[in-house]
Amino acid sequence: MAGADAGREETGRPGAVVPRDPVDESLLTLLGLAPDEDAVYRLLVDRPDSEPDTLSGPSSSRAVTRVLDSLVERGLASAARPDADGTVRYRAASPVLALGPLLESRRSALHRVESLVGDLTERHRAAQTHASGAPVEVLSGPAAIRRRLLTMQRQARREVCTLVPTRHVPAVLSFADNHEEVDAEMIRRGVTVRSVVERAWLERPETAAVLASCVAQGQHISVTDRLPIKLAIVDRRIALLPLDPERETEPVALVVHRTGLLTALVSLFEEHFEKGWRLSVSGTEEDHEAPVAAIDRRIVALLHVGLTDAAIARQLGMGHRTVQRRLHALMDDVGAATRFQLGWYAARAGWLPDIADNPPAVDGF
Repeated sequence: MAGADAGREETGRPGAVVPRDPVDESLLTLLGLAPDEDAVYRLLVDRPDSEPDTLSGPSSSRAVTRVLDSLVERGLASAARPDADGTVRYRAASPVLALGPLLESRRSALHRVESLVGDLTERHRAAQTHASGAPVEVLSGPAAIRRRLLTMQRQARREVCTLVPTRHVPAVLSFADNHEEVDAEMIRRGVTVRSVVERAWLERPETAAVLASCVAQGQHISVTDRLPIKLAIVDRRIALLPLDPERETEPVALVVHRTGLLTALVSLFEEHFEKGWRLSVSGTEEDHEAPVAAIDRRIVALLHVGLTDAAIARQLGMGHRTVQRRLHALMDDVGAATRFQLGWYAARAGWLPDIADNPPAVDGF
């Protein structure tokens, strides 16, 4: 296909050609085009309504026709109805419309490859550290910390445990990180996900919604007043935590392998998880069997974990007085003189799932 040579460019003088820039002579092949498709499409862009003979020498007209038909089939060109003499003319499709989807597909693939390279890098680093027997690694910068966290979560086989305080530190170990993707994927694989969060998260409607979604997916969340540090533990064999939680500049984190320090971190998590109040999504599944309205079950459940009336109102999107009025109505319905008695009745009546695993609700009611 002399006229469709990808490495040559016409100058306008018959028989005279000059080499095309080798840097871009086959760039379209990166989008999945064959070299001959690349060459013919480039010519067709400059020569709309061309016949196969005008794009090649007579000896290769049949080959160019096959390439043109391939371009038409892929949506890169269109063919007009044959002329009276049977000649078919071809026109290139708009590069933006024809090549844009191919470009986006390759860009998405490159992003996935970039993510894989980062994952392999962290796995290589972890393997090297394990082989060397070093009990602790030091990671610097949010990108490196986040990559290691994601790698740890993806490699989890049994359990992932996290402590999530609310005080301001670089957001590289947040329960909201990759929630919809990584957390859901772990649950599908049968990995148990347990977290301890500070109560202040529930006073923010946006984070309260994330937590409710986590519980609905099957995560186990315990609520407490105060946590000492951010922490992630995977399969009780590796942990990740900030080196200096109060650091305002580039964050630095520690990766702790199986040592006495890891055992202490596991004990720290278990202590806070057991002391906290279990978060539930009361009123989301068995409301048709419940002896009380779904919204009232949610109010009581949130009151149980220690939220104030104002915080409950913000989370449920209702007025402060409405929450108080519904609580008073519940107390009248069950004959409770105090909120403590209402809490006791709610526990006995089964309004609060897994209530037996929690300490007595005193402060919240």
